[in-house]
Amino acid sequence: MTSAIIVAAGKGTRMGPNIDKLFLEVHGAPVVAHTWRRFDRVDCIADIVLVVRAGMETGFRELAERFDFRKPYRLVPGGPERQDSVWNGLAGLSPEAELEAIQDAARPCTTEALIAATIAAAGQGGAAVAAQPLTDTVKESSDGKLIERTLDRSRLWAVQTPQAFRVEVIRRALGVVRERGLSVTDDTAACELIGQPVLLVPSAAPNPKVTRPEDLALVELLLRNAL
Repeated sequence: MTSAIIVAAGKGTRMGPNIDKLFLEVHGAPVVAHTWRRFDRVDCIADIVLVVRAGMETGFRELAERFDFRKPYRLVPGGPERQDSVWNGLAGLSPEAELEAIQDAARPCTTEALIAATIAAAGQGGAAVAAQPLTDTVKESSDGKLIERTLDRSRLWAVQTPQAFRVEVIRRALGVVRERGLSVTDDTAACELIGQPVLLVPSAAPNPKVTRPEDLALVELLLRNAL
């Protein structure tokens, strides 16, 4: 059985004060509704766990009714940091779940094909992540003022979501993170700590995350062209 965890508990402070970016309307629906819809349509996913901020449960239930999502879903509370929210999401999985895909709620343009491909890769290797090779020249600077060196971009990838795992793999990896009191910026970093290989799944189509107000225009265009 394969489940999805959509992480929707962040505050999104870069969008501005008192703005919940996940409920901003873009192309006829809130950002998070587009994300939820993508996972609702993927055949191999049996159910969905949404990790949400306290007090937002009613808003998500209303979304489910408004857009008539068909897959069973559960709401679980978020944690202080993203890795805590993912841990809570794992606790909310069905006992039958063997594979799971973790998705940022603010990434509404992820294609169903990419979701399915990432899950399939995780089924083969234990862990997989959607990613794009970097095309810009990348410089390193320790002070943000002066360039120190140029990195070899042929070896660099920008990771995205979904990130998919065998459930026992990601539970073990995040368990180590928690035991050591570490902070990780994504779930594949936890896999690196336990020596778990992570397969790269090339993301051919744009898969942006809504972070700043200017991101909405691009997302609007991508969603319109996807129909």
